[in-house]
Amino acid sequence: MSDLLDSAWQALSSIPHIGLYLVVAWLLYIPWLVAWVVLQKREPVATLSWVLSLALLPYIGFLIYFLLGPQRITRQRLRRGRTRSGMGHYSAICPADDSAVELARVAQSTTGLPPSTATRVDWLVDGHATYSALLEAISRARHHIHLEYYICRPDQTGGRLLEALVERARAGVEVRLLLDAVGSGPLRDRHLRPLVEAGGQFCWFHPTKFRPFTRPWLNMRNHRKIVVIDGALGFIGGINITDDHDETIAGRPFRDLHMRVEGEVVRSMQLAFVEDWIYADCCEPTRFGDAAYWPESARGRIFAQLLVSGPDSSWEAIHRLQVAAIHEARRRVWLATPYFVPGEAARMALTSAALGGLDVRLLVPRRTDSLLVTLAARSYFDELLKAGVRVYEYGPRMLHTKALVADDDLCMVGSANFDHRSFRLNFEASMMLRDREVCAGLATLLEGEMEQSARVRLDRPMGLWRHRLPEAFARLLSPVL
Repeated sequence: MSDLLDSAWQALSSIPHIGLYLVVAWLLYIPWLVAWVVLQKREPVATLSWVLSLALLPYIGFLIYFLLGPQRITRQRLRRGRTRSGMGHYSAICPADDSAVELARVAQSTTGLPPSTATRVDWLVDGHATYSALLEAISRARHHIHLEYYICRPDQTGGRLLEALVERARAGVEVRLLLDAVGSGPLRDRHLRPLVEAGGQFCWFHPTKFRPFTRPWLNMRNHRKIVVIDGALGFIGGINITDDHDETIAGRPFRDLHMRVEGEVVRSMQLAFVEDWIYADCCEPTRFGDAAYWPESARGRIFAQLLVSGPDSSWEAIHRLQVAAIHEARRRVWLATPYFVPGEAARMALTSAALGGLDVRLLVPRRTDSLLVTLAARSYFDELLKAGVRVYEYGPRMLHTKALVADDDLCMVGSANFDHRSFRLNFEASMMLRDREVCAGLATLLEGEMEQSARVRLDRPMGLWRHRLPEAFARLLSPVL
């Protein structure tokens, strides 16, 4: 033992002083780094990946983890503020059958938003139909317009929206626009100045400015698309404000889906917006105590429940509800998503449903806007196909729809992709609906997309260098995609 210690000491003594200091600093850095990462209590594989990666990149690795590593966000003061401001008053309802009740309870426990109803739901396919319905609704607003988007660009589509908001603000309508600082980064003060001068309000979500001794939340973005007008009408789905979604403008626009909803559930959408607005330090909770923000609505025939998730909760509500819905399905599970990078629980749920004889279908784009995500998604296809899942690749347009249909009466549509980023890092919002007519409309839309798609086969070409190896390496990055 003493010989070993002597050898180690001689080795250290032979290192130049500056090198010795670096070695000692690295030895002190490793246990501190390990403790910091382990205390995040993430999945063991992800934790080990971070530890090994950062240990091999001393100091630079610390900077990467500081900027992009997993973080927890506390928003409990907003929850406590609901009662004080009168924002949390609901008339909760419960669905009829036991499985529906369980899903509704899980949703309420994980999100704090109770089951509710909608009097009307309209599917809006692609950007042109969505923007037309949105601009018409904005023109009829009388008290307030609340908008929350990940992407709003200063192009033709964004310009029309901002002009409509300026017109309503000048008419005395309260306008609040909340945009993600990364997704809507191209917007500048000159684009937003007319809205502010007209009396409208604007706020950035998670600004990218660096502040001393604080971690910038660069990797945790607000991916929600929520619009609430006069507390009675709402829009939610996957369509951003950009020419890329408008088939009358773009050459190859995204294929996407949105919904227009009326009824009690709009109160939940209002609450989600208000909490995000307050969290972004735009105002105090008491500002929204006015009853005009929370109008009473007649109970509708459509069961509806808003699902929100984000890094401010460890429950991964949307992920949890989608997996639960797949497990409880008895006839079919149809899933459409632009980014398919499932975790173990989601993968097991899909394959188990297919092995159990259900009609399980996965609809993804032939190519996404990220080569790594495309390759990672394809690395899961063999397992799904062997279990009996029918996989379809949509093209040539980029499929951006995020939808789930389970059996004949349950569906979910929103902003959340079927990947780790949406389940854990981004702030997302989806709507869970129980209604045969509404879900039948969605199923018809998805079936039409599948008819225009190429079905993936087990015997497809799988060359080692062109397919198998790139897909396998991309799969290793799944936790961070």
